[in-house]
Amino acid sequence: MPSVLNLKKSNCKNCHRCIRKCPVKSIRFTGHQAHIISDECILCGQCFVVCPQEAKEIIDDRERVSVMLQSSAPVIASFDPSFYACWEDCGANSVRKALIELGFTDAEETAIGATIVKREYERLLREAEQDVIITSSCASLNLLVEKHFPELRQYLAPVVSPMIAHAMDIKRRMPEAKVVFIGPCVAKKQEYEGTCVDAVLTFEEFDQMRISAGIEIEHEFGESFPGRARSFPVTGGIIRSMDIPDTGYQCIATNGPKNCMNALNDLKNGNIHKCFLELAMCDGSCIEGPIMEKYINSPIRHIYSVWSNVGKEDFNVPQPEPEQLMTQYIGTPLKKKTPSEAEIRAILSKLGKNTKGDELNCGSCGYNTCRDKAIAIYRGTADYSMCLPFIMDKAERFSNKILNNMPSGVVVVNEDLEVQQLNRTAMKMMNISHESDIMGDSVVRILDTAPFFTCLETGKTVKKLRGYFSDYEKYFEQTIVYDRSSKILIDIISDVTEEEEESMRRKAISQQTAEITNNVIENQMRIVQEIASLLGETTAETKIALTRLKESLSLEEE
Repeated sequence: MPSVLNLKKSNCKNCHRCIRKCPVKSIRFTGHQAHIISDECILCGQCFVVCPQEAKEIIDDRERVSVMLQSSAPVIASFDPSFYACWEDCGANSVRKALIELGFTDAEETAIGATIVKREYERLLREAEQDVIITSSCASLNLLVEKHFPELRQYLAPVVSPMIAHAMDIKRRMPEAKVVFIGPCVAKKQEYEGTCVDAVLTFEEFDQMRISAGIEIEHEFGESFPGRARSFPVTGGIIRSMDIPDTGYQCIATNGPKNCMNALNDLKNGNIHKCFLELAMCDGSCIEGPIMEKYINSPIRHIYSVWSNVGKEDFNVPQPEPEQLMTQYIGTPLKKKTPSEAEIRAILSKLGKNTKGDELNCGSCGYNTCRDKAIAIYRGTADYSMCLPFIMDKAERFSNKILNNMPSGVVVVNEDLEVQQLNRTAMKMMNISHESDIMGDSVVRILDTAPFFTCLETGKTVKKLRGYFSDYEKYFEQTIVYDRSSKILIDIISDVTEEEEESMRRKAISQQTAEITNNVIENQMRIVQEIASLLGETTAETKIALTRLKESLSLEEE
């Protein structure tokens, strides 16, 4: 069977929100893409809930169920009691009608199976053979124990979940029937493998099927069916549905990844005894399951909807023998490499974290501490680029190195013409001793603001503007670029003093040469005229030739 949770690689934007939310950090980042580590994943669905790009997708069983509905075998739907929170103001009978209209032979509440399971929990409490009993109704919690706390699986109640118990009861009555569970849980899509359940749909998948078929769930009120076990999807609902025998157990309910993991750690450390623990991985239990939380989260109203429909009696369902309801949990301890202290310190050092003070523990990478991140890098589930302070510092150092080694000066100002950054070359050009002397001040202190205003008003780059700056006794050439998106202006300044002075020297020499030439020509013309008059010859052609030479020299001067 393919993975229950998959990733659309093209959608992943490397935001790390999934790893931040994942309680067991079962996500590996490589090539700026998230990858779910199936062997470690507990299918809580939190990565699916928080992903802003919808890069995580749950395996879709609609086609599988559609094929079942077209077959000759009867198909019975088992819908989770959290449906009261999903389709508010709709009773069990209205959901049943919609399912039958969609093609199901019949539909029943999974709370019938929950009744069987809670009775089995009562039996375990009466027998009082287990020191600590953990409810086994939450598939994600079961995976957490099996994969991450395998030494605690002895405390899981060896009882099937309500989904499986209900499917067993349906097939006891209709052996040829196919059973489709419908609920808010992702983990159920893996739990049903190898059981008497034939397929699992999320509430969303069912909604998509009925809406495509143009089927509405009618609002119905006044149902008075029994159903104490309808309270299962609410925190403390399992305990509330039970008749607790007085055998010395403390019955405690908690939910959410953090609370459940803390409880398991306490149990692992020997701090919990003689307790019946109702644990659910979703905050708020099943009514806040990943499908509910992703699309229609409203916890107080959901709780009210469920409690309003909880009956005072149990469903009338025969209780199977304990052996029929038993299940085993296979501990699959994860083989994770453990780095030495020296290896951890070496990785932290590469991240620029050489002291405790350097460890910001900002959590931007998704890990709770820099040390946890270093261990993940060692195990190959994270990379250095996930550390935002490290990347920012690296980018800043790289940028500064380029800026400070540029032969041109660079001055960056905001739209209010306040200096935001300048490089060493600019500081040297304008005799600025310390960056702090000008940072945040108006650029008018060091440069003429006219070209900046021109650039702001027109939005066009001011190119190669030359001018003399008497304060520095230098000639500068400025190119000013306006970046509207970041709302900054970048002034690239070149010191062209030597070039301008050389040009001025050349002009002076050329002018002197022209003047000397002019004097020589005038003298030569006078002499030629004198000679010509003595010889009685015309001077016209000679004068024209010398005049052209004079004009040519004048053009060279310009």
